[in-house]
Amino acid sequence: MTQTKVGIIGATGYAGEELVRILLNHPNVTLAAISSVSFEGKKLSEVYPSLYQICDMALTNEDTVIAQSDVIFASLPHGLCEALAKKAVGQGKKFIDLGADFRLKDEADYQQWYGLEYKEKELHTHSCYCIPELHRERLGKDISIIGNPGCYPTSIALGMAPIAKSGLADLNTLVIDSKSGVTGAGRGLSQTTHYPDCNEAFSPYKTAVHRHTPEIEQTLSELSGEPVRVTFVPHLLPVNRGIVSTMYVTLKEGASKETVRALYESAYQNEKFVRVLPDGDTANLKHVKFSNYCDISLHFDSRTNRLIVVSTIDNMVKGAAGQAVQNMNLLCGFEEDAGLCLVPPAF
Repeated sequence: MTQTKVGIIGATGYAGEELVRILLNHPNVTLAAISSVSFEGKKLSEVYPSLYQICDMALTNEDTVIAQSDVIFASLPHGLCEALAKKAVGQGKKFIDLGADFRLKDEADYQQWYGLEYKEKELHTHSCYCIPELHRERLGKDISIIGNPGCYPTSIALGMAPIAKSGLADLNTLVIDSKSGVTGAGRGLSQTTHYPDCNEAFSPYKTAVHRHTPEIEQTLSELSGEPVRVTFVPHLLPVNRGIVSTMYVTLKEGASKETVRALYESAYQNEKFVRVLPDGDTANLKHVKFSNYCDISLHFDSRTNRLIVVSTIDNMVKGAAGQAVQNMNLLCGFEEDAGLCLVPPAF
């Protein structure tokens, strides 16, 4: 079987390294080239010693990755991927952006939340934002670029999709309380993620101004067919990886516990990577770590007529690299779970 050549731009960031870990075990691809600005010329195993004698590839530059690969993953800060995507598409390659440059449909939202304009507007007509469980039908033959969703928006969209589509909840009452491990902040050290500051600590950050807010609202508005505005408060957990999103929303008259559970079980009964937990169980980030799974638990407050949804993912896998590989599988016609059959550890 012919192997598809894949490359990673930004391979030394946390999501980049996670891509390497997943792709090395993918049956349909060969890791052809990897790049890093900070560590160009070094071996990847010099940056991540866990990869010694597993991936001793030399880190090269972006142009080499594009030239030597059929599919390019880019794990870079926002504002850097439009130019790279243009080069890749111009050479007939597929491009998957793990950053924010192809996530938002409305350029005004990108300007407001990221402070930049789209420089290559034509590229956005050939791009697709895709959470596979919700948007896989969008990946037609004309798609060359995928905007891989953010970690918080993935946990929230999967947690809210069935009730958002149903019209059985007042989505403008939605309050989202999300908590992420420190890898979500990236490999660059900041005072907030400095060990003495984040260890034995727990606090919200970027309250009501986090850049994932328009992405969350974009997806929920599409699912519900009406404009949605949410209150979104992220928190930093003193753990390496994982996201717990807890969503609180008021149910409309006639929305029973049984009806809502049936909606979720029907929506995800054929989805390998989404597990709707039984009554009485609560989703826990420990049970999805190192995997591409999203666990969802449903809770009902009869006193306030509120539905409480808890959604957990590994922010580095389902929230980043794993979902990017899942999108590549769809784009290239591979089995959707290829390379992603990662069992969460019990402890």
